[in-house]
Amino acid sequence: MAKVLISDKLAQEGIAVLKSEPDFQVDVKTGLKPEELSSIIGDYQAIVVRSETKLTKDIIDKAQNLKVIGRAGVGLDNVDLEEATQRGIIVMNAPSGNTISTCEQAFALILSLSRNIAKADASVREGKWERSKFKGVELYGKTLGIIGLGRIGREVAKRALSFGMRVISFDPFISEDVAKSIDAELVDLERLLKSSDYITIHTALTDETENMISHKEFSLMKPTARIINSARGGIIDEKALCEALKDKKIAGAALDVYGKEPPEKNDPLFGLDNIVLSPHLGASTQEAQVNVAVEIAECVRDALYGRSLRNAVNFPTLEPEVWQVLSPYIGLAEKMGLISSQLIKGRVKEVVLTYAGEFISFNLAPVSSAVVKGLLSPVMEETVNFVNSLNLAKERGIKVEVVKSSEGTDYVNSVSLLLKSDKERVSLEGTLFANKSARIVKINDFYLEVVPSEFMVFIENRDKPGVIGKLGTILGKHQINIASMGFGRKQKGGDALTVLTVDSPLTEEIVKEILSGDDKFISLKFIKA
Repeated sequence: MAKVLISDKLAQEGIAVLKSEPDFQVDVKTGLKPEELSSIIGDYQAIVVRSETKLTKDIIDKAQNLKVIGRAGVGLDNVDLEEATQRGIIVMNAPSGNTISTCEQAFALILSLSRNIAKADASVREGKWERSKFKGVELYGKTLGIIGLGRIGREVAKRALSFGMRVISFDPFISEDVAKSIDAELVDLERLLKSSDYITIHTALTDETENMISHKEFSLMKPTARIINSARGGIIDEKALCEALKDKKIAGAALDVYGKEPPEKNDPLFGLDNIVLSPHLGASTQEAQVNVAVEIAECVRDALYGRSLRNAVNFPTLEPEVWQVLSPYIGLAEKMGLISSQLIKGRVKEVVLTYAGEFISFNLAPVSSAVVKGLLSPVMEETVNFVNSLNLAKERGIKVEVVKSSEGTDYVNSVSLLLKSDKERVSLEGTLFANKSARIVKINDFYLEVVPSEFMVFIENRDKPGVIGKLGTILGKHQINIASMGFGRKQKGGDALTVLTVDSPLTEEIVKEILSGDDKFISLKFIKA
């Protein structure tokens, strides 16, 4: 009999799914302190949480029998994913259950902001009747700019069109055909910022999107523009937003999410009269809570029975003996996808995967899924996983082609990735060395050897003396330790590629310092992999 612990409040409909199984013992114990959870978690094969329970490394270390962690919702900030993966624990979430509720919250904020609903309500409650004071603006005929055209963004687009709005969107991982199918026009971010009357954000918080709307972006917007964020705190630079609202650079804003939740009591945004605020209510509807509870309960149930791994964020479905062979390639493939997504410019249109060597006799679909998961992670974060990545790519109009080659290569097995966008192509080849350690052995036309690492620096340069000296001097001055270097060149004195792995991230100032005043350096990209 499998024992399942539900440690946070969960809708009864979800609990009922698990309790209806005669092979499960389901215990609901909410409000446990960390030491209490640590003392009992070793008895359970599965645990279902929301956001209150923190599954830290110390707690997971005590979970000797745990097979599945289910998160009723999208975010996984409260789960040590790395530790769970190391211990072979499947981590699942429920990414689609709150799509409609979050979409409707965004539209509620748009309407409240446009018609001054919150301020008018407060005024009437004070016994006032100030109709002229709260004159609003109509949505009809206005342009809505949607940053992120995933599931939620597309639902918002549908509702905007019903209001007679024009919809434009910025999303580098959506094809033009997909956008056209919902009557949205794809544009670059600068055009969206300049053209939109309303801007709503529906993308994940990643290194790429953190503070993506800051001083520069507000300076591009219309003075009549209004911005709404119901996605993730941290995407909008709140200090820059406060300044833009104070100086009337934009007309208004509405936030459901914040960089720090809850915000400080003296947050300067609270003193502004052209902003609407709500306490992270995107998923706070009765229907959404039921949806995510049922979704995660069904996922946990099926995983415990060995039926399927829907919404597993850290494991594809494989037999143990196959997992032993393919897991190093899956890790390599995910890193290759993640790196290539940050190297390429433009809107991704096609992925071509070529597998060569002895391992082509295996079903390599999990490896392909891993590449695409890595590719989409910078923009989709927790909503993309090993199970749904290929479907999400298809939804977004990204073509994925897989080729198995029996021709001999320089390596026993190799994974090659060609990424095509509307602007350029980027290619990577990777393999495993004898100790199963991953290596990238070719980037575009440059042969080199690089160990995928958390912090990587890709430098296009001229093959001239002084390149390494300057890099070492500048990085040393800023206390950036170089872990390894890889070099490739096409011909002596020509173009070259230098790849560094470093122990800490590079700031914009360091990047500018390396590129300034020296024609040996063509470009530099700092990547988190």
